[in-house]
Amino acid sequence: MTEETRWLDATQQRSWRGLVIGMTLLVDRLDDDLRRRFDLSLAEYEIMVRLSEAEGTLRMAQLASALGHSRSRVTHTIARMEKAQLVERRTSQVDGRGVDAVLTERGWQVLREAAPLHVGGVRENLVDLVSADDFAALGRVMNTVTDHLIGDRPDIEIR
Repeated sequence: MTEETRWLDATQQRSWRGLVIGMTLLVDRLDDDLRRRFDLSLAEYEIMVRLSEAEGTLRMAQLASALGHSRSRVTHTIARMEKAQLVERRTSQVDGRGVDAVLTERGWQVLREAAPLHVGGVRENLVDLVSADDFAALGRVMNTVTDHLIGDRPDIEIR
């Protein structure tokens, strides 16, 4: 038995396209700002933020899960960041089997310098454009989407 496709109506289609185009343009702008000023991609910045929130060190597997990225993608990104001396990899001191990503002193410095630019861009291009209620509604919607999409992996700590 085949289900009939539930097409989006005109209002839903407009909202969907607004989300896709808006997110693409927003992510591109935030990435471009970081690249031009700090030679840092948005993905690299997010890794540095996640490491800083974990007191500078996270297992590579945990980092990949937290970002919602594959382990190989995170490994490649960390390798680029190591060359820039922003992070280093170390054998885990917890059990000696895993590998930790560690934010270097240079990484901490770059993060401290880049954070105001990034937060300013988020405010200028999203937060300050809409009402507090609309921004809160956006957060609720995207958290619901996130919960749905990671529902089969309840152990993941993505936020």
